[in-house]
Amino acid sequence: MERYIGKMLDNRYEILEVIGTGGMAVVFKAKCHRLNRLVAIKMLKKDLSEDAEFRRRFHDESQAVAMLSHPNIMAVYDVSRGGDMDYIVMELIDGITLKQYMERRGKLNWPEALHFITQIMKGLGHAHSRGIVHRDIKPQNIMVLRDGTVKVTDFGIACLTNGPGNTSEAIGSVHYISPEQAKGEHTDNRSDIYSAGVVLYEMLTSRLPFEGDSPMAVAIQHFNAVPLSPREIAPDIPEALKQICVKAMAPDRSRRYNTAEEMLSDLEAFRKDPSVSFDYSVEDLRGSGGEDEPTQPMLNAGAARKNQVRYTPVEEDDMDDYDERPRSNWWKVLILIVLIGGTGYFGVTRLYESIMASFTITEALEYPVPSVVGFTVEDAEKLEGVSGIFEIVETDTREYDSTVPEGAIIRQDPDAESMKKKTASGSLIPITVVVSRGARSGAMPNLVGEEGRSAQLRLDQNKDLKALGLKIEMGESGYDDEVPAGSVIRTDPAAGTQLKEGDTVTLYLSLGPELSVMVPCLGQSRAWVEEQMAILQVTPEFTEVEGSAAAGTVLSQSVEANTEIPHGSTVTFTVSDGNKELQRTVTFTVPEGDGKQRVEIYLGTALSYGEDHPAGYVIEHTIAARPGDYQLRIFVDGILRRDETLTFADE
Repeated sequence: MERYIGKMLDNRYEILEVIGTGGMAVVFKAKCHRLNRLVAIKMLKKDLSEDAEFRRRFHDESQAVAMLSHPNIMAVYDVSRGGDMDYIVMELIDGITLKQYMERRGKLNWPEALHFITQIMKGLGHAHSRGIVHRDIKPQNIMVLRDGTVKVTDFGIACLTNGPGNTSEAIGSVHYISPEQAKGEHTDNRSDIYSAGVVLYEMLTSRLPFEGDSPMAVAIQHFNAVPLSPREIAPDIPEALKQICVKAMAPDRSRRYNTAEEMLSDLEAFRKDPSVSFDYSVEDLRGSGGEDEPTQPMLNAGAARKNQVRYTPVEEDDMDDYDERPRSNWWKVLILIVLIGGTGYFGVTRLYESIMASFTITEALEYPVPSVVGFTVEDAEKLEGVSGIFEIVETDTREYDSTVPEGAIIRQDPDAESMKKKTASGSLIPITVVVSRGARSGAMPNLVGEEGRSAQLRLDQNKDLKALGLKIEMGESGYDDEVPAGSVIRTDPAAGTQLKEGDTVTLYLSLGPELSVMVPCLGQSRAWVEEQMAILQVTPEFTEVEGSAAAGTVLSQSVEANTEIPHGSTVTFTVSDGNKELQRTVTFTVPEGDGKQRVEIYLGTALSYGEDHPAGYVIEHTIAARPGDYQLRIFVDGILRRDETLTFADE
């Protein structure tokens, strides 16, 4: 990856240095020359970038994450693919991971943990509302900025770690994995809530809820063991905060918070009144599986990703049908574990599969047609109830559909839940499906720097985009020293993003440079002027000229007082060098005396005049000096005749 340093990606991003390396990607610091800002670029490692399917999912999922916009989620600016490179352009964050923060601080005090978990849940709530589940929440994927802001990172990458073929990817996250992930079941937003509960537990106690000699041992504890109550480890934790942690970590999803918003509501209630009680107990951690729940092989955390859906509560009427489903052969597995407990978990699993394969099972020849709408053909073929019974047959033509993602099935024939029989030959039953081409789309043009009305007309008149029926909105993005007022400073979505039918495009317009009001500076010192210009956010420049005023005194300014001036402007000041001398004329009449008398005039200790004159002679002597007060003394034949202060100043 070092070979990319100094290279330019897409004629836009200049790679500067490597700032991080992980199992899947390398992160570079780069400069975006189009917007003149520093960014972080996450680039897939070579072995993964050679997998076409992985690259496709990487690109598709990253595009989805790029649509997220929340202060507690690391911003994704761009997703690109070029040659053998796939990369994501993200905001460059000045901070450390929550894991590093906890390693430095140890056990966090509960107000600090409350501050962090609230921000984490706000970020997750936003992602869940957009149908995106993180599935790898852990302190290593949470950044803490210098100002205490928290940002959740690695959304798209976390999704990919759960894909087929990555059986070891869950190992690094096994301490935070939800029970359903550990069992290989489908996951939804409540899986993120469980992991966030583990993060809260670790912040409050400085310990993980489960430890073990191997990743498998830890994973099994998530659905078979009960951790110590946080208050047993740290008694200073408020009871209500412990209750929130307990409910978030309930192994039975029905006992967890259903949404991030529900958990945030309790966190806010606790913040307002730490003495509140929610009546959640450690018993919630025991789940409801008991002995009726079968021991299952430990699958990869994302093996069932094809079933991931946003959680929808089950209606009571649906539960009757649920109870009629065939029971699993849990007793067979239990017998195997008792007989061969010493062989280890994986040995039991392999033996179970071998014995079950030898059983002769008589099944009806008539099968219910499963619903495959919303799945890709590849995922549909792997669904339970499809494999080995049905065959997915795609029609020759795909259709545009703004409500169904590209590659997903729009409709099927025969309909779901209808009954179909196998032929006498036992061949697979065909399900004919129509696959979506996705919404009609077009790339978002780069409108940054264009005048707002001109940018809007450009969108309206673009043939490819006009057919999409875009909704165009205008917003203000704040002051900018570079972009003139009324011109586009950024767009949402960003340039290059694929737009779909009915999308909303927001053009954010600059307010132009921020203005300050110039203060009067004449007669002020240079130091005073520098201090005032820093407050006004303008740059002072000074030119010295010969002057009688004190050195550094302002004689003129290029911008008049009370005039508006943009931030970043330059103001020129003329200041005195203090070297100009002033003149004063001293008049003195020689007093009565014999003959000529010696008259001497001193300015300070310096002799300025010395001559002999008769009585009555009037002396007019001009003296030059720099501004200031001086002692003037006049002696006649050595006798002091005048002693006074002589001031030299501009009139």
